[in-house]
Amino acid sequence: MATLKLEIVTPEEKIYSEDVNMVTLPGSEGELGIYPKHVPLLTTLKPGELRVVKDGRETAMAVGEGFVEIKADGVSVLTDMALEAEKIDTAAAQAAVKRAKAAMKEDHTAEEVAAIQASLQKALAQLHVKRRRHS
Repeated sequence: MATLKLEIVTPEEKIYSEDVNMVTLPGSEGELGIYPKHVPLLTTLKPGELRVVKDGRETAMAVGEGFVEIKADGVSVLTDMALEAEKIDTAAAQAAVKRAKAAMKEDHTAEEVAAIQASLQKALAQLHVKRRRHS
């Protein structure tokens, strides 16, 4: 079966770099399923669940905002967060959701509101992946 090279990079490190059979990710216009020989595409990534199929086995990661470049032979994901389900701290994510919801009740500038909403979406993505994979 044909494969494509998946690379996931955060500002801190390269999280993932392997040949895979398929990638499903949360694009700005909805969920994208990417197989080898996909049409070239550049899009934005929204917080959510990124799934990887390799050798018949599916793994999941929570991802934050970022950019995705798709080529016929590879996918490059540049994101501000990428955590495998096993590395997600449920208590920390729940606390982040609680803090963000409390902060939304206060007065903030538009930029602060956007930052709070982004933080909330990343924490919710982590909880979604963790609960879905370990329920």
